Amino acid sequence: MMRSLFSVLLLSFMLGCASVKLPTERYVQYQYNKSYTYQDDELRIELENPLHCPLRIWVSSEDQVLQARFNEINPVLLDSKTDTVLTLFNTNPPQGQISFSSRLGSTSKEIKKIALDLPFKEGKKYRVIQGNNTNFTHKGSWSGYALDLGLKVGDTVCAATGGFVVGVIDQYKFGGEGKEWEPFANFVTLYEPDSGLFTQYVHLKQDGSLVKVGDQVERGQPIALSGMTGQTNVEHLHFNCLVPVNTNEGLKSIPYEFVGGIQSPGLKAGDFVTK
Repeated sequence: MMRSLFSVLLLSFMLGCASVKLPTERYVQYQYNKSYTYQDDELRIELENPLHCPLRIWVSSEDQVLQARFNEINPVLLDSKTDTVLTLFNTNPPQGQISFSSRLGSTSKEIKKIALDLPFKEGKKYRVIQGNNTNFTHKGSWSGYALDLGLKVGDTVCAATGGFVVGVIDQYKFGGEGKEWEPFANFVTLYEPDSGLFTQYVHLKQDGSLVKVGDQVERGQPIALSGMTGQTNVEHLHFNCLVPVNTNEGLKSIPYEFVGGIQSPGLKAGDFVTK
């Protein structure tokens, strides 16, 4: 009897000490079409933006001569749901692979301020877990004005604006406190065409997205289920409002106002917000 009890306790201890491993697969929030061909001293590059928002695309090469040509055209700006063909004449055969990277939005679009809905269901009340510019996870241009709200795992997340879904990741299952978990959060990205604003809803549960890229959504519409994925050790919703900029991230966090005159910079941990 004692031996059996010891075995159970040992197994419980071992399971409790087992750490969750980082995911081995990385996912992207959207896809776009890109290809190139070379023939008769001509390099032909085809790009297509399937998103309902502008997309900036950079073309890169290990070939320094070719890269100098690319620097003259980068970034290539594609409006919503458009495509283009770039032809570079009098070029030598590319040395090595040509690669592509992209950022959401256009830095030339005028940004309009609009009041946002609180990103949860009517009649709900949630505590602010973390406010603006408060520690290393809410610092810098990417997340300085982000707001953490105490939604529980499985609570409904709603769109703060109308617009289009331009990014979804919902395949990750776990989270953790260390910064190494930062790339492994599930989230939804929305774009509001009139204002030019992007909003993001982060730490969603696995398979927690209720929308897909390309969907049109209305303000207040349920779009996801809250969770605990990515860099976090507490269940909550990380909400961020962003605009396009010329940085590595491509977007920067900005202060915003909720309907009813609630200013995001004035919210601090312990405050409650009600919709």
